[in-house]
Amino acid sequence: MVKFVTDSSADMSPDKSINLEIVPLKIYTDERDFVDDSSLDVHDMLMYLKNYKDRSYTSCPSTESWLEAFEGGDEIYCITLTSLISGAYNSACNARDIYLEKHPDAKVCVIDTLSTGPEMRLTVEKVIEWRNAGKSFDEISSQIQDYIHSTRLLFSFQSLHNFAQNGRVSKVVASAVGMLNIRILGTASPEGTIQPMYKCRGDKSANKKLISELEAIGYKGGRMNICQIEALPLANALVEEIKAAFPDAEPHVYPAHGLCSYYGEGGGIILGLETSNN
Repeated sequence: MVKFVTDSSADMSPDKSINLEIVPLKIYTDERDFVDDSSLDVHDMLMYLKNYKDRSYTSCPSTESWLEAFEGGDEIYCITLTSLISGAYNSACNARDIYLEKHPDAKVCVIDTLSTGPEMRLTVEKVIEWRNAGKSFDEISSQIQDYIHSTRLLFSFQSLHNFAQNGRVSKVVASAVGMLNIRILGTASPEGTIQPMYKCRGDKSANKKLISELEAIGYKGGRMNICQIEALPLANALVEEIKAAFPDAEPHVYPAHGLCSYYGEGGGIILGLETSNN
């Protein structure tokens, strides 16, 4: 059996028709835990965290969780979020090694996307597309990194509260962003880290800057995933601007699940796109 396995930061749902398994991450505070699965009430989590003043943090899937998702597979493609901000990739590699000891005839490919969210989802979708088109395990394993290098991630956030509570930015910086109607635009670096790039005053300015950044990185149209965190009107407005600037664009808008909502927060938008025809 061919199985596709990814973690919940890809913002996808399990699909038995294509043997897609989702392994959840977790969001923690000292008071409450949130499991990023289909039962999570994202709005409830966001409202709680917005008013929470102490430390919050995330936890990657355990080796045991990956092993459970692998079970029954003879040919397994496991796609994880970036190894530079999460231990998901390392725990998946541990699971691969254990699984292959028990099932020496199986094949397991673990893929570090160097990203998360909608860019990561592009990789999952591409692996599924290639396998369904008849590409072999060896072909996919050898070609997927080239595909990953042809995609990009951009984000537009209006709050950095959870980044601050998680210790990734200073609380002074996060407070200034929240008070001054500033949006932070950024990207995933080639190395797989979060890289802020610009500060924009207001939504319209941020969308305009996103369009210019798409032009700068060579987007010509084609596949684009856009996850929004309680920001559907803003995402729809951005889609109209993208279509006007890039007539061949194929944007797909959907709500973020727990992990991307945790970091993007209410009002956040994250884009994943192909920079060339694939």
